[in-house]
Order: sequence, then C-alpha cells, then structure tokens
Amino acid sequence: MVLGAAAAAEDVRQYVENPFVIALDIPAPTDSAGGLIAADLDGDGRRDYLITVPGHVAAYGHDGQRLWVRQVPVQVGGSSESHGLPGHHGPGVTAGDIDGDGTTEVLFLTRDGFLRVLTGRTGKDKWQARIPSPEGTERWEHLVLADFRGMGDRDLLLQATNKQGYRMGRFVAAFALEELARGRVKPLWQRDDFLACAHNGARVADLDGDGRDEVLGGTILSCTGRIITRIPLRGHIDSIFVDDVRPDLPGLEVVALEEGGGNRVFLYGIEGLIWESHYNHQEPQNAALGEFDPGRPGLEIWCRSRYDTHQKPWVFSSTGEVISHYEMDRVAPKDWTAKGVEVIHTIDWTGRRTRLASAKARHESGDVCIFDPISGKFIKRFPEQADRLYVADVAGDGREEILVLRAGSCASITTRSLARGNAPSPWAKAHYRKSKLTWNYYSP
Repeated sequence: MVLGAAAAAEDVRQYVENPFVIALDIPAPTDSAGGLIAADLDGDGRRDYLITVPGHVAAYGHDGQRLWVRQVPVQVGGSSESHGLPGHHGPGVTAGDIDGDGTTEVLFLTRDGFLRVLTGRTGKDKWQARIPSPEGTERWEHLVLADFRGMGDRDLLLQATNKQGYRMGRFVAAFALEELARGRVKPLWQRDDFLACAHNGARVADLDGDGRDEVLGGTILSCTGRIITRIPLRGHIDSIFVDDVRPDLPGLEVVALEEGGGNRVFLYGIEGLIWESHYNHQEPQNAALGEFDPGRPGLEIWCRSRYDTHQKPWVFSSTGEVISHYEMDRVAPKDWTAKGVEVIHTIDWTGRRTRLASAKARHESGDVCIFDPISGKFIKRFPEQADRLYVADVAGDGREEILVLRAGSCASITTRSLARGNAPSPWAKAHYRKSKLTWNYYSP
C-alpha cells in the first residue's frame, strides 16, 4: 500500500485511491525476513515496487500491475548477528543501470552462493556469477551498487559475516561488474577488518565529492579500500546514516549510534571524528536524521531510546547538543502501543524544508504514523496492519509517500494537499538514493 502526496505538476498522475493498494501474489511476511525498495524497473520514469520475501523476488509496476515474480533462494533473513546479513527487514535486492545500456537491472545474492542479475522490465536472467566468499564465512550476504572507479554505478560492494559466534560483517570486497559478467571474480580490493554495524550492512556515499564512493561503517574506507577514518568505538554500532549534517564543513558526514561503551552518537567524516555525544549514557538504538528545526544550523539527529516500553526520545543538534527530549507516552495517542515506534524514516511529506518522521507501531502488525521529531507530536495516524514500512517518492511530485507491506498487499499512502513547498527533493541526492537501496530495520 502507498500513502502519498497529491500531484502538483500536470505531468504527475497521482493515484486516485488513497491508499493505493496492490494485491500481491507472493507469500505474506511471516517473520522479519525480506523487504521492499522503489526503483524505475520498466523505464517509464516512474518508480516501481520491488519486494522480497524468503524464496521470492517480485516486481510490480507503478500502476500496481505485476511485472514479474521469481521463485529464487534470495539472501534475506532475520537477526544478522545470528543468521547473517542483510538483517531484519533488509530487502536483499538492489537495482540500477549497471552497464550503461539505459535499462535497469535487478541484482541479488542467493543462499546457494550466486550473484543473480535480472532484466528489470521482465525479470529474465541476464547473467549470474558464483563469487567465492572469504574463509570463515558462509557466503556473501549483502550487496551494494557503488562507484569506486569514477565510471558510474558499475561496481559492486559485497559484505559477509563470520559464520561462527556473534556475526559481524567485517569481510568486504569490491568488484567491477563488467568483469563479473565475464566470469572474472577477482576483486578490485578486499578487507577482513571492516568495523561494521552489528545489525545491518555497509552503506556507500561520495563523502568528499571526488566522484567516487567511500564505504561507510565504524571505519570509512576509500574507493581503493584504504582505511580513512575509524571511530573510537567501545561497544558496537546499532545504526548508521549519511547526509550533509554540517553544511559549514566540506563534504558529507556519517552518523553512527553505539550500543554499550558509553552509548554514544558519533558524527564523523573524511577528516575524522567531528564530535561524540550522549544523553545520560542512555542507549540511542534507532535514529532519524533530517532538517527537523530549520531555525538551527545543519541537521538534527533524533534518537529513539532502547526502552522496551515507555520510550523516551531525544534530539541532538548538528553540534551534538541535546535540544529536546520527551516521553513518547505523553505525545502519542492514548491508545498507541506502550512499546512505542519502530522503523523510523525521515520523510519529506510536504515538500517544504522542515522534515517529519514516519514510523509504525512497534513489535506488531500495526498502525503507521507521522510525527514531529522535535516535539513528538503525532501529525497523522493511519489505521494499518503494517509488517514493513518504507518511504519513497513514487508519485514523482518531489514529496514522499509511505509504503506499507502487509499480508497479501502493498499499500501507498499519500498526502492529499495540492500545495507543496519548493524545497529540493531528497531523491535528487545520490547518497540519499543509495541509502534507500541499503536500508533495514535499524537503519531505514
């Protein structure tokens, strides 16, 4: 289902129904394995729906029509520390024009050790490669399209966890996709000491604007695999984000949340650590990053807190100061679950500069909301039975819609306001689009 924004431009045809519901002919989610992304698969300039559940990869057009469904052992799963990446709600699939032919390919890893490449429009096999994973791993588990050579997204980052003990994605390798298509599986570079997130896979972004991507975790790796930055982590990383948090500094910055070791939040970049901060050493666990208070310079960082019930969120400024804190019970509707919210996405709901947050009821197939991260005030509540939550501009009007997976259907929820602001769409930013392809429960 899609909840979304109404068309402001004549060439944007908004869904008549709100929510717009797509009937799915794949099994419903039964646990936390699998997710969804939005990408233009058929070349019509509109984002389509790409959905995974164990054993299935499915594509549906912008109009809700089935494009294709493949029964394949796609690499998706639950707890990454127990079963490997991509972790809870991780879609395990990506999409892009990887060979410059003007059409979109769909890529995913399989549990039997293959990289599969399909034609986005038809779902037909284009090529596949068996890529040996490092000693001490089961298989490659997480994939990210990247630009390591300045040639566009023609490269692939693969990541794997250790198969014994508490699993962490310390194994990473970069490959040229055209070489893999020819059956040549020698990596451009590889490492076995990447300081990874505990619960989700690596992300990539061009931090310094040189036209090549860096690899983001507790360590930042250069496009050649060299360690640029390593944060002084004592616990482990729960989630990670990237954006221009400090416009007064060159390039983009990375935000990482620590569990244990002080329960800190780190802001860092190419030049190293910018700041670390905490709020009474409470565990932040989940976050949302965005322009929540336009009166302040830079972006704000909302942290949910770890409490199993009665969450107590707080917000950092771009310089690491706590500027807001509150009890979720006091700001949520009286009948909202005491467990709070989960899968928190920053959302451009209005097209204006100020961003909001979207989330679902925690630990249940439940309602969806939009709230103000600074005050916690609930702006909208949508009765739902959401198992997955994703945010994307599928209408194409520059604002974002809420995409919900539930038993038997996908729904899109949109605002019906015709008046939109003139702030640039976040989807115009390459790092934002890439983050939307590598999300999971902990790092939406």
